[in-house]
Amino acid sequence: MKDRILLFIPAYNCEKQIIRVLGQLDRDIMKYITEVIVVNNQSTDSTQEVVKAFIERHGDLPVTLLRNRENYGLGGSHKVAFQYAAKNGFDYVMVLHGDDQGNIADFIPVLRHRTYRKHDAVLGARFMRQSRLKGYSALRTFGNVIYDFLFAFVIRKKIYDLGSGLNIYSVKSLESGYYMKFPDNLMFNYVMILASEYYAQDICFYPISWREDDQVSNVKLFDQAKWVLKMLFAYYHDPSVITGEYRQKQIDAYEADIIARADG
Repeated sequence: MKDRILLFIPAYNCEKQIIRVLGQLDRDIMKYITEVIVVNNQSTDSTQEVVKAFIERHGDLPVTLLRNRENYGLGGSHKVAFQYAAKNGFDYVMVLHGDDQGNIADFIPVLRHRTYRKHDAVLGARFMRQSRLKGYSALRTFGNVIYDFLFAFVIRKKIYDLGSGLNIYSVKSLESGYYMKFPDNLMFNYVMILASEYYAQDICFYPISWREDDQVSNVKLFDQAKWVLKMLFAYYHDPSVITGEYRQKQIDAYEADIIARADG
């Protein structure tokens, strides 16, 4: 029986890049994908219009455009997608960021060999030996490797990336909703790594390619470093803190409206 795989593309102010990401949805990829959702996180540019126009031109592709009712952040958009996957009977949810830094074709072997069936999550890794980086500064690479080392020390597992933007999760592993109190910002994936250890999940890393061209980073490096170190220190001394509240603003429901849909 064919697995039902949802491809989730989070999008925020990426009007130039999102069309290139959607252009990656060729026949080799779509034979594994049941549906694609683009979750527009209240973009202030033309991201939504670009995606709507793509759907109108490609009615044969099962693409749905959602718009968050509030700006939930990247983590909040993940929550929207994870709940959508569970509600609509998907087996797996795959993540591909809408800023065109990753290449979904890197995961074709994972899909072809159904590697994802053996794990709770397969996470794309930018910093494995077989990974390929283009336009990524040596300083940022060094900083990420240090982060990976610190997380590996705390959870006593090898970590090759804290959150690339090309991942696949088992929906069954998400059904408890343990992630709902995790940060709604870019730190969501960092906490997911700690949670994988706390909840004894089986995760594996897979080397991917990654590039920086015309993307705009929303990361505030100093604030991020301070927050991450504080979080790691707390988890190291008491892993049960992972069940607590990590959000700056508590949201009762993460909701999104359907803006456009092609049935494929």
